Amino acid sequence: MQYKNAKEVLPPSLLKEMQKYIQGDLIYIPKAKEKRAGWGEMSGSRALLAERNERIFQLYSDGQSMEELEHTFHLSIDSIRKIIYKIRKNHDE
Repeated sequence: MQYKNAKEVLPPSLLKEMQKYIQGDLIYIPKAKEKRAGWGEMSGSRALLAERNERIFQLYSDGQSMEELEHTFHLSIDSIRKIIYKIRKNHDE
């Protein structure tokens, strides 16, 4: 998040109106809902996890055990199980 001087980015009438409510303090203005990116969309984390999860499912489908996947991907058995069941469900739909 980058600091911006309101005097430089807001029209004078809006700045004057805002000064009625707040002066000299920092204020955070969130993005509009339709402009907000989902978690991991901007950094690519979401795509990387999706690829990893597909790989886990493929290896499981090819015969690797959950215990082997647990050690390979450094995840708990419960996490591996959830990934496999979720992807299986998505493939079946």
